[in-house]
Amino acid sequence: MASTTVLFPSQVTQAASTRRVLLLPSTNPNASYVSFPKLRCGSLRSTRQELRPRAALQVERQDSVKQPSSPPPSLPYRIGHGFDLHRLEPGLPLIIGGIDIPHDRGCEAHSDGDVLLHCVVDAILGALGLPDIGQIFPDSDPKWKGANSSVFMREAVRLMHEAGYELGNLDATLILQRPKLSPHKEAIRANLCSLLQADPSVVNLKAKTHEEVDSLGENRSIAAHTVVLLMRK
Repeated sequence: MASTTVLFPSQVTQAASTRRVLLLPSTNPNASYVSFPKLRCGSLRSTRQELRPRAALQVERQDSVKQPSSPPPSLPYRIGHGFDLHRLEPGLPLIIGGIDIPHDRGCEAHSDGDVLLHCVVDAILGALGLPDIGQIFPDSDPKWKGANSSVFMREAVRLMHEAGYELGNLDATLILQRPKLSPHKEAIRANLCSLLQADPSVVNLKAKTHEEVDSLGENRSIAAHTVVLLMRK
């Protein structure tokens, strides 16, 4: 006797309401199916049509209500990181932290190529959430050709004070294979403190070689990293 697989009306109604009906064949080869009269879904369709205008009106009302814009938070502290790298070329002056360092190579750049000051400027601008040094002082502008990087530093410090902050502390690392910076570190740090209008106790300067690895270690480039902490006045 052939077996019969029955799909109950409640199951058909539930499937129709989700607009997906899946009929799986029976594993019994002798199974047969019993069909039911076609269900009327007019009530479901009309309900959907009634809901659509209401949903659209609700979305329109939400869009028309503008959320009040809040001012940026007045943070007690801000941290910024700066990085810069320049290629070294023979016959150019090597300026680090505003100090002329005796060397047979110097930084190739649009301005004076002071890798440390550029790095510090970027750290301050980053802490303030401002564009980087290349956007504020673009190398496409002829007026910055050969410019003294102390100009960039003074502008960064002005922006820092204008925003209501002062320097908490600064930690900078110079990376170069040659020359040795030990004889010049205090002069560099003193000039950096003067430009930052900061006490020497909050300004730290380190110098590292690159163990003769890649362009830095081969005396073909110089790089610097700086981290600054700004404090609300």
